[in-house]
Amino acid sequence: MTFTVYGDSLSGNCLKVKWLADHLGLSYRWTEVNVLKGEAKAAAFLAINPAGQVPAVRFDDGRQLAQSNAILLYLAEGTGLVPAEPFARAQMYQWLFWEQYSHEPVIAVRRFHRFYLNKPDSEIDPSLMVKGLAVLDLMERVLSEQDWFVATGFSLADIALVAYTRFAHQGGFDLSPYAHIRAWITRVEAELGLPPLA
Repeated sequence: MTFTVYGDSLSGNCLKVKWLADHLGLSYRWTEVNVLKGEAKAAAFLAINPAGQVPAVRFDDGRQLAQSNAILLYLAEGTGLVPAEPFARAQMYQWLFWEQYSHEPVIAVRRFHRFYLNKPDSEIDPSLMVKGLAVLDLMERVLSEQDWFVATGFSLADIALVAYTRFAHQGGFDLSPYAHIRAWITRVEAELGLPPLA
């Protein structure tokens, strides 16, 4: 299986696809799509993903797939990153859905406004900080009881959740009080062969 990933290197949603592909040793090409320059809305990219969102992948047989967690699930099918036991697999899905519905819309959005658009905190919706801290509090509670988000071991849930948590400080979230999250990030980085962030 060979494919092209269309992604923005600044995006956690895109990086998780890259990290998984690298982890699994898959053969792929990376095509940079600069979201800040509007390239995801250009006609050439819309022909790949009409929703105008990165990441998207195009397989060499012509098939195309979008939505980061759907891509993760497809690429990892049949690997140990997708639990074989039905309940553990459902727990993995639970975290994948939660990541896109509750985590990414606050942690990633605040990072985008603060780090990439250089907005002062006074111009950023204050509810993003409140909701983001609630997200981190929940993650910390879970990780105080187990090493991974699915108790059976490292899974796609961890890859999906680490993508923006790892960069949460760029959104103004202080991770220093979250010892279990920080230890988990280190474990995921080790699994994926990522260098620790400075």
